[in-house]
Amino acid sequence: MSDTQILSGLEPAHSFFVGIDSDGCVFDTMEIKHKECFTPQFIKHFRLQPVSKYAREAWEFVNLYSKSRGINRFPALSNALNLLAERPEVQARGVRPFPTDALDAWIAREPKLTNRTLEQAVAGGATELAPVLEWSKAVNAAIEDMVFGVPPFPLVRECLQRLTESADAMVVSQTPTEALEREWQEHGINGYVRVIAGQELGSKTDHLKLASHGKYEPKHVLMIGDAPGDFKAAKANHALFFPIVPGREEASWQRFYDEGLDRFLNLQFAGDYEEALLREFQASLPERPPWQR
Repeated sequence: MSDTQILSGLEPAHSFFVGIDSDGCVFDTMEIKHKECFTPQFIKHFRLQPVSKYAREAWEFVNLYSKSRGINRFPALSNALNLLAERPEVQARGVRPFPTDALDAWIAREPKLTNRTLEQAVAGGATELAPVLEWSKAVNAAIEDMVFGVPPFPLVRECLQRLTESADAMVVSQTPTEALEREWQEHGINGYVRVIAGQELGSKTDHLKLASHGKYEPKHVLMIGDAPGDFKAAKANHALFFPIVPGREEASWQRFYDEGLDRFLNLQFAGDYEEALLREFQASLPERPPWQR
């Protein structure tokens, strides 16, 4: 079965469908993954030791504390390198971050941004991307070594139990599938979802489209996520969106458990209720880094 058939071949078992992001949404893993795994490898592999303070600030802004939070690692890398290159402090130290022209060109032409497709590009002659591949592999190894024992946020399990009595649920993520499966199985919640879709199955927009289009009524499809990319994927598919607000994750899951879940299943979610949630969510993440304000 092809990657797309895994999702397009899903047959509804219920009349409702829910896509759920994983990192930072179900699991409190965004901080540990980016601060302890991504950032050290970013500094090491791209020789940013002389400007490590600014490299850390750039990576964390792009991936944790801005409207680009949660994007695929390869566009995130390009964004962080370019933000870093623009900083006067970095320029003053004579540091020229890794150029992103070849990376940006690969991102523009490649629909599935994964280590596998990057390996194919490097093998096909794009040798200038080899440092990116080595960095990405090192990140995966660091995550496998470092990230374990991080349970779901409080009430996630209870929400999944209630939700899956009436809805088909699927993980919608840009994390590698192997890591997702390991984390969901470690905590015994993989049985609540029909499919665990990682970056190998395309973008989050692709995931929702293939799994839900033509199978569920309007307003019967919901995306739960903690990043603007999750909201973008939902709106591209005319789905509803429930935000897990960064920094207020426990309160968000409490709200979903207390009211959001029932509103969705009772068709009382769209309109004023969703709009109020979105205003709070959009206010939680800035567009510009603090050093540019």
